[in-house]
Amino acid sequence: MFVKRLHVLRKALSTCSIPVAEVHTQHYDVIVVGGGHAGTEGAAAASRVGAKTLLITQKIQTIGALSCNPSLGGVGKGHLVKEIDALDGVMGRAGDWAGIHFSILNRSKGPAVWGPRAQLDRGRYRDFIQSELLSTERLTILEGSVEDLLVSTADPDKPGRHKVYGIRLANGGGEIHCGSVVLTTGTFLSGSLFMGQNSSPGGRMGDPPSCVGLSHCLKEILGLKVGRLRTGTPPRIIKDTIDFSLTDIRLPDEKPTPFSFINTQTNCKPEDQLPCFLTYTTPGVERVVNESIHVNSHIHQDTKGPRYCPSIESKVLRFPGRRHQVWLEPEGWSSDLIYPQGLSMTMPPDKQLCLIREIPGLQQAHIQTPGYGVQYDFVCPTQLYPWLQVKSTQGLFLAGQINGTTGYEEAAAQGLWAGVNAGRTSLSKNSLSLSRTQSYIGVLIDDLVGRGVTEPYRMFTSRAEFRTSLRPDNADIRLTPRGFEEMGCVSKQRYTEALQVQGRLNEALSALQSISLPAARWRNKLQHVNISENKSTILNGEEVLQYKEVSFQMLASAFPKLLSPYQEFSERIKVEALYRPHCEKQRREMERMQVEESLCLPEDIDYLTLPVSLSKEVREILDRARPNTLGAATRLQGITPAAIVHLLNYVQREKQRNQGTGKAVNCFG
Repeated sequence: MFVKRLHVLRKALSTCSIPVAEVHTQHYDVIVVGGGHAGTEGAAAASRVGAKTLLITQKIQTIGALSCNPSLGGVGKGHLVKEIDALDGVMGRAGDWAGIHFSILNRSKGPAVWGPRAQLDRGRYRDFIQSELLSTERLTILEGSVEDLLVSTADPDKPGRHKVYGIRLANGGGEIHCGSVVLTTGTFLSGSLFMGQNSSPGGRMGDPPSCVGLSHCLKEILGLKVGRLRTGTPPRIIKDTIDFSLTDIRLPDEKPTPFSFINTQTNCKPEDQLPCFLTYTTPGVERVVNESIHVNSHIHQDTKGPRYCPSIESKVLRFPGRRHQVWLEPEGWSSDLIYPQGLSMTMPPDKQLCLIREIPGLQQAHIQTPGYGVQYDFVCPTQLYPWLQVKSTQGLFLAGQINGTTGYEEAAAQGLWAGVNAGRTSLSKNSLSLSRTQSYIGVLIDDLVGRGVTEPYRMFTSRAEFRTSLRPDNADIRLTPRGFEEMGCVSKQRYTEALQVQGRLNEALSALQSISLPAARWRNKLQHVNISENKSTILNGEEVLQYKEVSFQMLASAFPKLLSPYQEFSERIKVEALYRPHCEKQRREMERMQVEESLCLPEDIDYLTLPVSLSKEVREILDRARPNTLGAATRLQGITPAAIVHLLNYVQREKQRNQGTGKAVNCFG
């Protein structure tokens, strides 16, 4: 089935760039600018909610390209992929199709913080994404570059100073009108490429630079606060020039774990998976870095780079004398290239070759493509609503690196959410927010719009307060029903399947709870399980399953008639039983946070003159961040508990006053 679609895909790509004249005659509900991970998920999501959508990208052939590392998921990031899939996104299914090495990271810790991860075949991933988009209803793809936004005065009955009603194409391509625009420009917004002492305009090597008019419009016309960030990519090494015998081999999991809830297995057979290899830097690497500092302009820039994925130059300068890991990762089944994870660098190409040859296994290595750095504009995300619309501009949504994040998964999560809300807005439906009590996507967006960024933002499980509830295994139960019933971005089939899974899990847990035996009887039935001799209480099956040594299969063998019907969910049942007590304890705290998030702070509130007891410092923080809700205010650094109490009293007084006058305050658009 998929092979046939790829034949159609390759034929379609040659003719997919639609004549602009045809596009001009149509009015689109949503226009998505950019064909990266944020743009592809955004365009697909907007189409799924029923919006007539146009995706504009500079090169159709690069839609779905893995610009940097050929991998997906990881700790925190894997949670995002699972949640994107639970909302019917594309990324998880593409990862299952293109994966060549699957592993679960963090297995030594609890399942709540396990990190599903896969190495990917670049070509297969790109082909899958393109095939999905080209077969998506209500979605049109146009090859072109956007020069400017079409801006008018705002509708007086809605918040905002401006309104975006379309885009202007570059090189005299004309105007295209729409209800909402989603910008997913990645590193292309006034992007500059750096290698050694040379720089040139662009967002990715080999692609044309984006139009400077778009950045000018955001800053000068819309008056948005724009900053500058940087990132980089390592050189690509020719595989046949590496001596892998001098490295440590790292094998994948014997049984690959799919990202998508609708897949029971991955496309790659377990025995066909490829290994990765681990090596380390040496003092020679540090010497090359120090000797090349004077010809490396990127490293001298004040622009902030990613703390959690720094360049080798940054690591050496920050931690002199330390040995650093270098992961040698395959780029595909038939690829002759290796991606050296941990060796992002921007020194001149000849110095890059000197550096890699100081690493065990790479002494004779050859570089096919040198590494380089990128600097680009981003919009300070505190200027956005939680549904990723710009507060000052009606109809304009931002997603991905333009909001100050780094990583495919973070971009895709924002793209999906911006696409859902852009589609809903254009169809005159209310905008929606995801609470940080409900999902990692909610945590991501709340961190961005509530706190802003000073460096590229990356997702970690430590950022979520309710990790035991927001697990990768239960993303479908948490999000799929809401995705169908409230958001409209999930298919009926997926919704039905999620409800069936939820029902079966509940039945299994009820069956476990119905089995109650004294501890002595359990010791007789499960003789290899260390149930304390001092325990004389009655234990039910769910409580026994919480023991580390006990599996659901063991209990099903002891009680086959009652439990055997649920064997297919054995792993999920084990995790549900393990975390049930913790989730119950967290529920009250989650409900408290949800109440705080439901208390809206008026958009036009003047914190500097607000008639409540607040310090000057607190007033300035609130005025700068302008949180949408009391819950968002509690998470601002520098806001005291006393200030929250005063704000709470103010909100409640205003709520009573508005109820008396018949006015309503709406947090969510």
